[in-house]
Amino acid sequence: MLPLLRTVGLRAFSMASEGYSSGTHSAAFVTCPNDTVGKELARGIVERKLAACVNILPQITSVYTWQGKIEEDNEVLLMIKTRTTKIPALAEYVRSNHPYEVAEVISLPIDQGNPPYLKWIGNIVPE
Repeated sequence: MLPLLRTVGLRAFSMASEGYSSGTHSAAFVTCPNDTVGKELARGIVERKLAACVNILPQITSVYTWQGKIEEDNEVLLMIKTRTTKIPALAEYVRSNHPYEVAEVISLPIDQGNPPYLKWIGNIVPE
């Protein structure tokens, strides 16, 4: 038990010593109708430095209500890592370039993570 507590304590200390402020970065999620649209949006997002990285998760099934009917579609999901301050510009870019009438753009603040990775996001995506 003691080695486990020591490991957890060292990791917590490491996170604290990096000086990361919780919520500085966010993970945003966008659904797309297919891989082609997903790749086009992802490339545009990264080229414009609206995010450091976009993962494309293939073949998700979405069940939702649209115009009073329950719909079910195959989609891809973009998982986007960026600065929290870039979420409004990211949402605007997606709205302007997405084929859906109402594009999904939601974000969650990143509370903590691997300090070198969080620093990398900050280095790639300018304020």
